[in-house]
Amino acid sequence: MPKRNSEQTTGGQAQNWETPLSGLDRIREAAGRDQRLQFTSLMHHLTPELLQQSFYSLRKEAAEGVDEMTWREYELGLEGRLVDLHDRVQSGRYRALPSKRLYIPKDDGRQRPIGISALEDKIVQKAAATVMIQIWEEEFLGFSYAFRPERSQHNALDALWMGIMRRKINWIVDADIRSFFDSLNHDWMMKFVRHRIRDRRFLRLIQKWLRAGVSEEGEWSATTVGTPQGAVISPLLANIFLHYVLDLWVHWWRTHRAHGDVIIVRYADDLVMGFQHRGEAIACLRELRERLAGFELELHPDKTRLIEFGRFAARDREAAGQGKPESFDFLGFTHSCGTTRENGKFTVLRKPMRKRLGKKLKELGKQLLRRRHDRVPAQGQWLRSVVQGVFNYYAVPGSSFVLSAFRKHVCRYWIRALRRRSQKARKLTWARFERLINTWIPEVRVLHPYPNERFRLT
Repeated sequence: MPKRNSEQTTGGQAQNWETPLSGLDRIREAAGRDQRLQFTSLMHHLTPELLQQSFYSLRKEAAEGVDEMTWREYELGLEGRLVDLHDRVQSGRYRALPSKRLYIPKDDGRQRPIGISALEDKIVQKAAATVMIQIWEEEFLGFSYAFRPERSQHNALDALWMGIMRRKINWIVDADIRSFFDSLNHDWMMKFVRHRIRDRRFLRLIQKWLRAGVSEEGEWSATTVGTPQGAVISPLLANIFLHYVLDLWVHWWRTHRAHGDVIIVRYADDLVMGFQHRGEAIACLRELRERLAGFELELHPDKTRLIEFGRFAARDREAAGQGKPESFDFLGFTHSCGTTRENGKFTVLRKPMRKRLGKKLKELGKQLLRRRHDRVPAQGQWLRSVVQGVFNYYAVPGSSFVLSAFRKHVCRYWIRALRRRSQKARKLTWARFERLINTWIPEVRVLHPYPNERFRLT
């Protein structure tokens, strides 16, 4: 029988003598000391101070939910608002509002639904997630990278590169869970949360968010499955769900069933696994489908595939008359088999996905046309921030050629927009335009170290 914590401090006592951080540190220490420990008293950690920290951690310019309350409006009279919110949360009078349903275009042309929470829901969700992460950070496995403190997409990319380079990997399973956030089963979700939390009021708080429903064009509809993409609590709930459904199972499979090397890197519902033996890759993929089906999930048939990939892939495929090894995409980068310039040894090449950069260029072109009558320095400042943001993510070793082409296209879009400002502006020459480029458009340079360098440090 799992153990339970004996601390049953009341809310008033807790607020008199402990700060949010000291209380959170104690939760994490207890969770790490005993991974079977169940926490029966957590609500008192949702203090006005923690709610205030949560409020100031939110994006000031984020979209409004159904409450139509902006961050800056809520900040007026913040202290009184948070005292009232805290009282409603602790007394059980707090009610979660439905998420506002919006759609954003996906790379394949379809629409991805996202949910925008009301501002007070964001505050309470952030505070609850801050408490919960202290428990599960001590339990999550090392190959899970999404939405975790001090972990990023580049950490996941580094781990994948290192795994393929340092282990005997010959086959890659590139997997994607179909509509994961929309398919998450509420009953299973609450069962997984109860593994560590037995505070009934805290559990009811989570259930309120799961059952709040969605509002689309003013029409409310109930939610019996799924958690809205865009809700503050959703990333953590997704990680908890996949920890029990996928991570623990995959870790067990590679330690009990596999005879060759197996690597795993997961970022949210995107999963890449590497195998030494093809037979084991096929067996694991088949059993993974069965495992997910038991929790009402499935792998996307078009986005999940097994490919030959690794240091011997080019040689073996050439001998079999099968052409070059296939590539795969992960976290915005296309990974392919290559060789180093120095000694011709195998290496994993990573380049920004052309489809992603092409989509970004189209958006930039439209924005520049809309902004063409703005002052040129204002356009330059905005464009520099956008281009630098792209470089900050994609400027890894080996990406310079693709990013240089991206920069050239940005410049062409900008001069085209400037020449449409007026009849006189049509005479803008490239010689004069070069001064604007040199002033505002960042040069391409590598901003990230090689994966083995950063991975060794972290």
